[in-house]
Amino acid sequence: MEKDSALSGIDFSAEVNLARYIKSVSTYPILDIDEEFATAKKYQETKDKKLAYKLITSHLRLVIKIAATYKGYGLPMSELIGEGNLGLLYAVDKFEPDKGFRFSTYALWWIKAYIQKYILNSWSLVKIGTTAAQKKLFFNLRKIKNRLNIIDGRDLQDDALLHIADSLAVSVQDVKDMNNRLHSHDSSLNKLCSETDDDGAEWLDFLADSKPNPENSIAYSETYAYRKKLFTQALSCLNTREHDILFKRRMQEEAFTLDELSRIYGISKERIRQIELNSIRKIRKNLSLI
Repeated sequence: MEKDSALSGIDFSAEVNLARYIKSVSTYPILDIDEEFATAKKYQETKDKKLAYKLITSHLRLVIKIAATYKGYGLPMSELIGEGNLGLLYAVDKFEPDKGFRFSTYALWWIKAYIQKYILNSWSLVKIGTTAAQKKLFFNLRKIKNRLNIIDGRDLQDDALLHIADSLAVSVQDVKDMNNRLHSHDSSLNKLCSETDDDGAEWLDFLADSKPNPENSIAYSETYAYRKKLFTQALSCLNTREHDILFKRRMQEEAFTLDELSRIYGISKERIRQIELNSIRKIRKNLSLI
């Protein structure tokens, strides 16, 4: 089913259009249980868009009712309804009438899911509600605070924190973090520090750049290249066996043990240890001569 087939042409650009839309929704008939089942069953078999349209339009009131419960998040009602309608369209395609549930019971969860996802994505430029616990907190914290007659301030008392954490089965720290997050607002780094400043300084101007400046980058590159060259020259004083033993003992993430190397070379562990130490001495001596 195309997502715009039932709702194409609806204009939510202004409140007057929203009011007109809500009024028009009331003109669509509500299907009784038998008619709803027959329509959903036939649509499942035929995918006839007219049948989908019939199911959708009979449940547009449900979308408006659910969207109204999310008005407190500061987003236009028209946008919430639009997202809820997308959830309704998705539910039509996935609904299985033979399972014995009313379509409204099934569609409700998809409508809520689409609206909640839109709210989370629109609330802040910084991603919020990325886990199930955070989503639960985001959509229930305000309700519980209202039920407890807590003024919607930033700080919560310890007893309130514990009550909310227990009610939602989350940690106290999660409650603190979400409460602070809901009272924070995005602000651009290009915002002027003060509207009265003549120099037009922005907050971005006061952020320290942790990256090295070009001069330091060049100096580091030259120093690194020079040290690498010295080390390569110093290693040239070792024979093949010394180089291999030193590399496997000191220059690998997982070093070989003395026992492993003694078996590889057929010599004692003490001899392996002596070769390792002598190789280090030879490198140090060679470095002093370069």
